[in-house]
Formats: sequence, structure tokens, C-alpha cells
Amino acid sequence: MATRTPDNSISDTASHLRNAIVRTSRALRQEAAGESGLSPTQTAALASISRSGPLTPSELAAIERVKRPTMTRTLACLEREGLIERTPDPADGRSSLVAVNDAGRERLARLRRRKSAYLARRLRKLDPEEVATLARAAALLDRMREDERG
Repeated sequence: MATRTPDNSISDTASHLRNAIVRTSRALRQEAAGESGLSPTQTAALASISRSGPLTPSELAAIERVKRPTMTRTLACLEREGLIERTPDPADGRSSLVAVNDAGRERLARLRRRKSAYLARRLRKLDPEEVATLARAAALLDRMREDERG
């Protein structure tokens, strides 16, 4: 049976963890920004289309939690970059479906490799026990996300 941690300790840990995640996420975005030619919003939209597409612009706007006009502008940029394709929505002739094309998949793969390389460079500076701790933390973070969905 697990022992209960005092709430103030959990709150302190949550705050420290949130700060570390935010700073790491920002560093990863900055690492990829130079090469991608895309804004963080465009990159996030492209990744969402890749993960969940094909999608209507309205569905994508809901996933990304932005208004439809904002998503329309984002999609126009992705289309100009040649990273997505639009097809008519068979369920609604007034709308379209967007999907990532081969160029978009390759761009996402390149960005992911670059971000992973950034983290790998930093992990190499740690001792093996610290790397193992971070591996366990990653598994715990995944489990926390799964618990949220379940």
C-alpha cells in the first residue's frame, strides 16, 4: 500500500514539475523553429492532422482549441508550404478535409529527429542513474496522461 504524501508536498512537486516541463517544451520548440520554417502553432496543427486526420478545419480548430478563422489562416500557410492536401468533405460539400502529405510527414519526422537529438545531447551529460530516473519519469508522465483519458 502506498503511503500518502502531504498535499503541500504534492503541490510543490506539481509546481516544480510544471515549470520543468514548460521550460523543456519551450527549448524543444526553439530547437525546431530554426529548421522548420513553421511557427509553433503551424507545427502543432500539422502534428494534429498527422495524428488524427483527415479532418475538417472545424475539427482541427477544436482539437487545437482555436477559433475557425485562426485555423483557416494556419491551414493556408501549411498549404502554401506544400505540407497538406485538401479534398472535398464527402459528408458536407461546403467543407473540406485536410490531410498531411508526404512532404508534411517528412517535415514532421525531421523536426522530431531534431528534438530527440537535442534531448539525447543533454542526456549524454548525465550519469546512467539520472538517465534511468528520467526514463522512469517519462513512463510515469505517460501513465498520468493515460489515466486522464481513461
